[in-house]
Parts: sequence; structure tokens; C-alpha cells
Amino acid sequence: MGYNILIVDDSKTIRAILSKTMRLTGISISEIFEAGNGQEALECLHGQWIDLVLTDLNMPVMTGIELIEAMVADDLLKNVPVVVISTDGSTTRIEELKAKGVREYIQKPFTPEDVRGIIETLLGVLHE
Repeated sequence: MGYNILIVDDSKTIRAILSKTMRLTGISISEIFEAGNGQEALECLHGQWIDLVLTDLNMPVMTGIELIEAMVADDLLKNVPVVVISTDGSTTRIEELKAKGVREYIQKPFTPEDVRGIIETLLGVLHE
């Protein structure tokens, strides 16, 4: 059984890089869904079972913060782990996000190893 991952970023290039990175981690993935903003992400979350959300913060239509707030307010979505991937690495911002329920924070630029370590920890995946 693999995991369903949702990647939310307004940059198609970043989504492609993250998607490839996720596949290179060796973690069992069933499907990777993509959304260009928080609104598209919510539509996906309501239509699919998602095990993990990777989201950017600064996006048009609905930001990553608005997405996180909407998920926290939704009984069906509030326990889905969220990892923020953003260029904003300020300690204050990271603390604010963790207070909202964000599990992990990855600063851009990132390496596949950075992403894999965090995802494995979050999903409780053990690698041989």
C-alpha cells in the first residue's frame, strides 16, 4: 500500500521537482496529486484520500496559510500532516506555522535527502 501525496505550489516547475523528488525517496507512493493554489488543494482533499500535503505559502487565489487554516477548521482534514516548503525561513514564521498545526518546514532550496528524511519521519516509514 502506497501513500497519496498532494503537492501544492503555483510553480509547475517546483511541483515537478517535488514530484520527482518524492518518487526518488524510495517511499511507497500510490499517487501524487498536484494543485496550483490552496483552493485547488481543498478541492483535491475533498475528492481524494490524501496522506500528506506539501505546500508552498505564497500562491494566488488561496495562500498556503489560508489552506492550512481551512484544513484545521475541517474535521475530515485537520489530522492530515502538512509540510510547508517555502523560501521564507524566518524562525517567527516557522513557529507561527507550527502553532497552526504544520508538522514540518522545509526551506527552499532543498535536497531530495532533506525531503526524504522529513517524509519518512512523518509517515513512520522504515527504510531497509
